[in-house]
Order: sequence, then structure tokens, then C-alpha cells
Amino acid sequence: MTIRFAFYGRVSTEDKQDPAASKAWQLRRALALIEACGGQIVTEYFDVDKSRSIPWVRRPQASALLNALKNPNRGFDAVVIGEPHRAFYGGQYGLTFPIFDHYGVPLWVPEVGGRIDPENEAHDMIMSVFGGLSKGERNRIRTRVRSSMAAIAVTEGRYLGGRPPYGYKLVDAGPHPHPGKAADGKRLYKLAIDPDAKPVVKRIFREFLGLKGSIEKGLFAIAEGLTRDGIPCPSAHDRARNRHREGLAWSKGAVRAILTNPRYTGYQVWNRQHRDEVLIDVDDVSLGHITKLKWNDRDQWVYSKKVVHPVIIPKRTFSRIEGKLAARRRQKGGTKARERTKRQYALRGVIYCGLCHRKMQAHAYSDYTYFRCRYPQEYALANKVQHPRNVFVREKQVTELLDPWLAKVLAPHRIKQTIADLYGAQKQPANTVAIRARAKIADCDNKLNRHRAALEAGADPVTITKWIAETNSERTAAEAELREAESGQQQTMTEEEIEQFIIRLGGLVCILTNAKPQDQQNVYQQLGVRLTYQPDKQEIRVEANLDPDHIGLSTDDPYHGVTVRVRGGT
Repeated sequence: MTIRFAFYGRVSTEDKQDPAASKAWQLRRALALIEACGGQIVTEYFDVDKSRSIPWVRRPQASALLNALKNPNRGFDAVVIGEPHRAFYGGQYGLTFPIFDHYGVPLWVPEVGGRIDPENEAHDMIMSVFGGLSKGERNRIRTRVRSSMAAIAVTEGRYLGGRPPYGYKLVDAGPHPHPGKAADGKRLYKLAIDPDAKPVVKRIFREFLGLKGSIEKGLFAIAEGLTRDGIPCPSAHDRARNRHREGLAWSKGAVRAILTNPRYTGYQVWNRQHRDEVLIDVDDVSLGHITKLKWNDRDQWVYSKKVVHPVIIPKRTFSRIEGKLAARRRQKGGTKARERTKRQYALRGVIYCGLCHRKMQAHAYSDYTYFRCRYPQEYALANKVQHPRNVFVREKQVTELLDPWLAKVLAPHRIKQTIADLYGAQKQPANTVAIRARAKIADCDNKLNRHRAALEAGADPVTITKWIAETNSERTAAEAELREAESGQQQTMTEEEIEQFIIRLGGLVCILTNAKPQDQQNVYQQLGVRLTYQPDKQEIRVEANLDPDHIGLSTDDPYHGVTVRVRGGT
């Protein structure tokens, strides 16, 4: 009797492996295990660019496999994993295997020689040990990499990646010192002066300290002057690396970042920030962690022993900047962080300013909660955008209108119409990102063929090797973009599935009025609610986007919205 298997594997960017090669050897190992008993792999689930620390429910392919277990007509009888180190991390096995056991789907792994027996304590211990080993391996790799980067920064002052500071640009520094990487065409880079931005950096330092006859200015005054003079801000100066920013004007934050960056003194500085893994939900640790960047204390920064790139600001001048900023902090009550009461806000992350399209910030005053946008206080607009100094709206006024609207849309007597609207909207949009990525890959393949032809014709090998490396880099980026686009393809739901979802949400929305702010926020985010506040009209545009990542529903025109008036009428 033939046993139908689903295969699961994973590879991440941390492993520095080719996804195709990694999948091939994991699949080969799985086949060696199941072929002896007549097993046959009929479907594959393989996660690419996903860290092993991410739980199964948050990996696209692993999550799809777990959902397939619930389907009696799943099309496979068992699941085989080629490498448990890559599948399970820490305590993930203990949180995942009970799902397989509940639905009666056997799990096979090479380390136990076949099917895992849920009653066998030795099997459970072996898999738990492998999860611990996987976590230990990742931690050891991270420790070695960080130690190595710190040593390289101190002794060599090598550029270790990241965005070059405003005022510098990256230039080629020769082949990579590792022979294997050099053979693959990898190059080193170093910082060089950006002639257009260097004078701006010097101007910022000069005006902040009042040097060479300049009037001493504050952060906002400097930003305002730069914007008024038509000097592009850092995100506008380098749009390729800052496409996520609007690049409209200089901000106080951009000026402060330049004034506090010690790399302008010519020294390499590493470890100014670190990636901190924070629990997504302290009440549900099975969801795992998310990574956030946090600033390290000054005594943890790693400096090179000598000057390694061109100096823009003398060290003596930079020390004066540090002293002045420290004095300002002391005047404002010292560097000790203020104790803040942790508050919860129902509309956090879902309400936007209709003038600048930025998220509005929560602000508590007395017993009331407001959301405000203070765009002009952070960005020196220089009359380029008409924006009030402070735009604000009271949270309770919004939720008192928002909750009844959601309850009305999802009310039982409107379910049939809502289902029809949602089902009819589930058309797959043309994936322009995937089309563009495929075209880029084809173009890179044509370039590589021309480069190889030129090399065979006797062209300069050094130049051709550099061109091949650049083209391979472009192709790799396009492949990653294609994978991301294809993994994000939306899936449709049946009318019955939509009906069950709407009924469940309808009951949930009915209790919003008396719910805690955190619970309200969770509902709004699952519904994909987006609020856009227009202060001139005192109106809020309400849009509900049924996000397939949360609820498995997609739409061609995903927003179903209504405009309501707040602060003076409904």
C-alpha cells in the first residue's frame, strides 16, 4: 500500500544557502526515509527566507500545512520532515505535534527512523532535544558573528554594511578577503565623501554650534533653513534606499541623527543598535517574538582604533556637540527615563491624518484620550504643505460612531447582502510585482549570457567578473521579490466560509462598546480598519480591509468605507 506524504522544509537567509539546493537535500533525506515503506511525496510545503525562530503559525507554508490538516480531503496521509533542526526551534515541537496527533496525521522524521509515536517518551525526548539544539545552534552562530564583526570593526575598521551616513557614499574597495566569496565575485565597500551632501553636514554642525560667524540655532531652525533653501533631505537625496519615506522636508530627527553620528569623525563605529526579540503577546507565548531595533548604551559602542574613512567633522568639534546635547538633557531633567503609565488605546495604528497621511499619535490628557498629528513641529515644511500646527480628535467620539457602523454592516439581517458583496469582490488582481520581477530575472539571464560570451571572446576577466557579480546580485534580489509576491497571492473563500466568518465577527462587534481598548484594537486590526481624519471638514473616512493574512479573505477592491462627521454632528 502506497502512503501519500506531504513534505515540509525550511531555509532562511541566516543559513546563507541556496534555497533550491537546501530544498533538494532536505527532500532527498525525506525520500530516503519513506521509500522503504512505499511512501510517495504528493505535495510540498517549503518556507524560504523565514527564520527558524518564527513559530509555525507565522510561517506561510507551515501555517498552510497546519490548515491542510483540518481538511478531511487533504490529499495526503502523513507528513515527513527532512531536517528537524530546520523545522522546530526551542519548544515549537511541543506546541505543534499535538495538532498532528489531534487530526490523526502521522509525522515522520529521520531521527526516530520513521513515524513519531505520541505514546513513546523517547521520541518526545529526542524531538525536544533537537528543538533545544536548534535554538543553541542559532544562538552560537549569532554570538560568533557578533564577536567577529566587533573584532573586524576594531582592528580593520571595515565597512560592515547598512545605510551609509548622509554625507558619504559607497565605493568599491576591492575583492572580498575570503577566497571563496571573492571567487563568487563578492566585493568590499568603503565610505567616500559625497560632494553634494558634505557641505550640508558641515553647515548643520556649524549652525548648531554657531561657528565661523553663524548664528547658533536649534534643531528645528536648522531644518527649516535647509528646507527653505531647497536642499533635499536625506531621504530625498538618496531615494533608492529611502523609498519608504516621503522625502518632503527636513525633520528635527534627521538633524539630530547627523549631529549625534560619530562616524563623521572618520572612525568606524559599530554596535550602536541591536536587534531585540520581543514577545508579540505576553499572554500567548506560542506566537513567538518580533524583532525591534533598540539603541545600545554608549559604553557598548565599538570604535575602530584609527581613522578609516574621510573625516567630515573634527573629533574636537564632535565632542563639543556631545557636551551641548548632554547639557540640554540635564536641563530637561537628566537622562533618566521618565516613568510612564502604560495605557491602551483602541485606535492605535489605525487612524491617519488626512493632510500628511501619517499615523496620528495617541495622547492622554486628564481622563480623555486624543489622537493628534504634530507634523509641523517635527518637519520644517517651509510653507510647502498647508497643515495646522496641531491636528487632534478625541478617541471616544470616533469609537462611538465606528462601533455602531461595524455592527450595522455585520448585523444578522444584512449577512446575505454582505456575503454577496464580499464573494463577488474576490477577484485575483494582476500581480504587477511578480510580472516585473520575472521580467527582471529574464533580463539578468540575457545579461549573464552576454557577459559569458564576452569573457570567452577574450575580454578583461576582472571587469567581466565584476559585471557578473552585479548582475547576479540583481537577479537574486528579483528572485526574492518574486517569491514574496507569489507567497502573498490572495486566496478566495467560499460563500459558506464567508458566512461563518461574518457570523463570528458580527457577535464580536456587538461587544465592542464595552470591550477593553486592547480588545477593541485587536478587532479593528483584524478587520483592517483604517480611519483617515480630514480636519478641515471634521470628517473621518472609515475603511475596512478584510486582510487575508488574518482572516483568509481577499478582495479586488478591498476597502468598503463610509464617511462620518466627528466633533460637531454625525
